[in-house]
Amino acid sequence: MRNIPTFGSWHSSFANASIFLVGMWLFFWAQHLFAFDFYKLGVLPRTFSGLIGLIFMPFIHSKNEIEHIVNNSLPAFLLISSLFYYYREIAWKVLLLGWIFTGAFLWVFAEDFGRYHIGMSGVIYFLASFLFTSGVIRRYLPLQALSLFIVFLYGSMVWGIFPIQEKVSWEGHFSGMLVGLIMAFFHRQKGPQRPKYQYEIDKEMGIEPPDLEGLYNERLRELEEAQRKSQENSVEVVYHYKANETPNDKNPRS
Repeated sequence: MRNIPTFGSWHSSFANASIFLVGMWLFFWAQHLFAFDFYKLGVLPRTFSGLIGLIFMPFIHSKNEIEHIVNNSLPAFLLISSLFYYYREIAWKVLLLGWIFTGAFLWVFAEDFGRYHIGMSGVIYFLASFLFTSGVIRRYLPLQALSLFIVFLYGSMVWGIFPIQEKVSWEGHFSGMLVGLIMAFFHRQKGPQRPKYQYEIDKEMGIEPPDLEGLYNERLRELEEAQRKSQENSVEVVYHYKANETPNDKNPRS
């Protein structure tokens, strides 16, 4: 087996994820300190001013509903940490591009023109979609295990891409999931790859694998032939034993 991929460290992965988590909570704290309407930093579809949300939307959460930011904090931390651990070579590129494109898709396709879209949930859907799809198409056990872990924890997220709840930005969820799928396929040749076995490398180089069964049968025939010749050339030695007689008296009694 060759080309075994190396992952990052959980220590640095947690540190990177903490940067975004701290940013979320600093913005939430600032909403209670300043009179500025922070929700205007969200995405407002098809308006020039709404483009600022491509950067700030994930940091802005409902001021009066702490459950909004609490519910987004743990998934964001776990998924960002997993991205930096398993895909450290492309993690920053994937995260930042996915962050921007999720907001851009939302800005283009959202139907409610006068409604601001805020929250980290779009990026969470992007991360879950990217990690799951990447783990499946790379066919590498640790990444497949990560995919199953994501399904186990966030499998119910799939319902969030449908317009079921009025106050939930299903367009943001759908945009994130779509961007995650696209980027997973686009980056399928980058980052950690399934290690190749020697027979796969030989096949790519046009080297035919040895006929192990044929070699075994040939060796078996050689051993049988050697055994047959050994039996033909062997000399049979026959030993005749004569029992020792008990010595009698020279003059036996009559």
